Amino acid sequence: MSDTAAVRPELPDHLSVDPRSPHHVAAVFEHDIGIRFNGKERNDVEEYCISEGWVKVPAGKTLDRKGRPLCIKLKGAVEAFYR
Repeated sequence: MSDTAAVRPELPDHLSVDPRSPHHVAAVFEHDIGIRFNGKERNDVEEYCISEGWVKVPAGKTLDRKGRPLCIKLKGAVEAFYR
């Protein structure tokens, strides 16, 4: 297990799933990551920032004019980890 931990890149403070974002790190998404928000694991996080304490999640099935999910920002304790 320590060999796989050495290969994994360090999780950034600010990460986005959108490849067009400047906060997207493709090497991180080669591994299974999880986000714990206010003590509960969330599977619908589009973007997070640990230092500022927020996550962006889709607001239902609503889409913006470019076809991307419309997101809302939730504030609280954020923890990112590898599964």
